[in-house]
Amino acid sequence: MSTVGQIEKKTQARVVKLFREQLGYDYLGDWTEREGNRNIEEEWLRTFLRDKQGYDEALITQALYILGKASGDTSKSLYDRNREVYGYLRYGVPVNPGPGQHDQTVWLIDWKRPERNHFAIAEEVTVTGADVKANTKRPDVVLYVNGIALGVLELKRSTVSVAQGIRQNLANQKKVFIEHFFSTVQWLMAGNDSEGLRYGAIETREKYYLTWKEVSPVDNLLDRAIIQLCGKARFLELIHNFIVFDAGVKKLCRHNQYFGVRAAQEHVKRREGGIIWHTQGSGKSLTMVWLAKWIRENVTDARVLVITDRTELDDQIEKVFKGVNEDIYRTKSGEDLVATLNATAPWLVCSLIHKFGGKEEGEEVGDIPGYIGELKKALPPGFAAKGNLFVFVDECHRTQSGDLHRAMKAIFPS
Repeated sequence: MSTVGQIEKKTQARVVKLFREQLGYDYLGDWTEREGNRNIEEEWLRTFLRDKQGYDEALITQALYILGKASGDTSKSLYDRNREVYGYLRYGVPVNPGPGQHDQTVWLIDWKRPERNHFAIAEEVTVTGADVKANTKRPDVVLYVNGIALGVLELKRSTVSVAQGIRQNLANQKKVFIEHFFSTVQWLMAGNDSEGLRYGAIETREKYYLTWKEVSPVDNLLDRAIIQLCGKARFLELIHNFIVFDAGVKKLCRHNQYFGVRAAQEHVKRREGGIIWHTQGSGKSLTMVWLAKWIRENVTDARVLVITDRTELDDQIEKVFKGVNEDIYRTKSGEDLVATLNATAPWLVCSLIHKFGGKEEGEEVGDIPGYIGELKKALPPGFAAKGNLFVFVDECHRTQSGDLHRAMKAIFPS
């Protein structure tokens, strides 16, 4: 008799125990034989909204209808359904109490107080699919928050590559199987004891699944990653602050982006500058997106100016922000930059560093003191950049010191 399944079951039992005893998740059971398993378990969601959030039944029923409709709209792609559901998770569900009344927002998750939410796991979650072959599609472990399936974990024995678990996640997302279940899922994981854990979003291709790196006293690679990624506060923070839908591709953060943004947030709170060092291709554009969104939501009258030193970078920044539905204004000249900063809107602006000197890209700056003097004379009387302004400088080796740095400081004195 084969012991393969028994080995994987031992790993799964240990992981379930970890979720229950170390991370404090409730255990909903083995749902192999349970009928009607869904990605939105209304019993738990309704209980949370009524008992913890204090909404009345009419509002709850409306919110559940809107969420269920978005989740189950098979006329849309999985990406579009998932994006719409994410919007309701992050920003709440707008519902109307009745004629002549203002809309109210029903919050499905208490983002500010993670401990108030109901975290639970179920194993061997059998989901009815679009084809009879889907009957055998059972995610190993599903993470539910307030009854909403937000995470899926596939486990393998140590001698089977984690890649097999990733492929299982991808196969489950096919239309003929249980694609509909993933309309609410924000975090997909696959792991074993020898390789640890890898994670991605819906439709993330195998080669783009990521590995989390963080110092830990836990020796087991799989347990370590689960503790680091699925702790209640961390799990909600990763979903709330570190997901983007970028022009048709859903993306999660890497560990370097997460810790870079977290460190920058502390500098912002102290009104201090700093440098986040990136290697090529390590995702600095998305780091700027996540930090800008956090500043916008957490700092009063916040404005962000993104400075680059090459036209192709300026173009890239504009496309990245617009790809995540953030309307960024790209200045056309030095005069336009000054006029934009002198107004109260837009809140998000990008510009080339050369415009601080009224020069085009590639031109020599020349007489730095002279053009700084000319620039100051051209500024409107009493000029001061409006709003609570934060400046992101891409390729900052050009601007943290030297002539261009002095030009920037002429407009933004300390």
